[in-house]
Amino acid sequence: MRKELKEYNFDWMLWSCFSAASRLKSGTEKEYQHMLRYIPYFRGVVETVLATGKPGQKFIEICAKYLDNLVNAKERGYKTAVTTFCFSPVIFYAMDIMPICLEVISVMLTFTYKRGSADFLDFCNEAGFTETSCSSQRGSLGAYLAGVGADIDMIVTDTPGVCDTNANAFSFAAAYLNKPFFQLDMPPDLTGNRSDEYHREDYKALIAFLEEHSGRKLDLEKLRATLQEAEKQDELIAELEDLARFVPNPLPVTYNFFVYASRFLFAGMPECTGVLEAMLEVAKQNALEGKSGIAGGTEKVRSFFCYIDHYVQSLKFWQMLDEYGICYQGNILSRSWASNAPHVKEYGTYEAAYSLHTDNLEKLIDDIALLNSRMPMIKSIRGPYDSPYMWLQDTLSLAKMYKADFIVYNGTPGCRNTWGMVKLLARDTEKEGFPTFIMYADAFDERVQSWETTRDRFLEFLTVRRLI
Repeated sequence: MRKELKEYNFDWMLWSCFSAASRLKSGTEKEYQHMLRYIPYFRGVVETVLATGKPGQKFIEICAKYLDNLVNAKERGYKTAVTTFCFSPVIFYAMDIMPICLEVISVMLTFTYKRGSADFLDFCNEAGFTETSCSSQRGSLGAYLAGVGADIDMIVTDTPGVCDTNANAFSFAAAYLNKPFFQLDMPPDLTGNRSDEYHREDYKALIAFLEEHSGRKLDLEKLRATLQEAEKQDELIAELEDLARFVPNPLPVTYNFFVYASRFLFAGMPECTGVLEAMLEVAKQNALEGKSGIAGGTEKVRSFFCYIDHYVQSLKFWQMLDEYGICYQGNILSRSWASNAPHVKEYGTYEAAYSLHTDNLEKLIDDIALLNSRMPMIKSIRGPYDSPYMWLQDTLSLAKMYKADFIVYNGTPGCRNTWGMVKLLARDTEKEGFPTFIMYADAFDERVQSWETTRDRFLEFLTVRRLI
């Protein structure tokens, strides 16, 4: 790793960037436009996010607050736990543990650094971790392996059986850094008494681990308050998902990212609720006016992303969607699997959903275990892609409900669990009448495919399939 990258903690530098960005709109419009000249590499992201108004402002504010909490966790008496986007942070906040979500921090790096996360990605390989693993963890993990991040107390993950590269990243980090390590396991079947019981017992073991290494006992009343906030968030997300069914869709392209990133950072906390409420206020007004959320104002075609987003190159991909009037109906990360979600009601898949019973203390542990087992990727990619309640069924149900005109797959070269079946998935989605585009870019590493190639391949697909 280059010597200059070790001069300051990388998460402190990220906090500095987001903290400054959160204040850019506090002055006049002239002052804001003048300041943009001083952030050339961060400008595209800032403009795209802040163009959404209050929701974008609140989103940048919570990103800054999350990083502030991370940088100052030890001074404020909190333990820290490195974890994954597939893991709901509700239990951590209920026990005053600061979750360090590697994938979200990797995205923050791609947003702010000119070189993206390249140096930290590469340091993982220098340390001995395989270069064929997923870039989403390595993008920020390299900084912690190099000792230029906040102090870590423990490492917690839940992807064995779902994503081997994800699970291996965390186990490698635990061994390399010599930190206490816990991983929940995921049986291949999502539903049924046997799977439910496994999740409950496994989650109870997790709580015992967290109590041991945090020095704190789980306060059930605090857990209930956290889950009540999560329940409120599920209601807000359900309303947003319902509004997205309108034609035109009143939700801007960036809203889907706001939904899942806010949940990954602050699920069960008021900060997440505030972003969702601001989004819903704007979306409702757009719906009343029959207004599209697309920046250009005209919805021409509707898309559904069956996996994750494209985060590099200053959000140029999202800007291209706006440019061509492509309505973005979200992806696997932005979906809620709560029992009140529109797609659960539409197709009656209550068995695959979760419910929160915050009036019953005895059920809280059961509920949070099932909530965690329905997190993105954990829910849809734990078994064969065409099994009940798995990736194919979820993709087709959502694409049909949202009246998508086509489907897009994007991931990273390290997504071996999805690459092993994505062409089979595409074959089946095509049979159902959905033109399906498989991207070869890396969501987190812009060196894999240039922006020009990414754009040209996407536009070629849209043209050949007569979508634009």
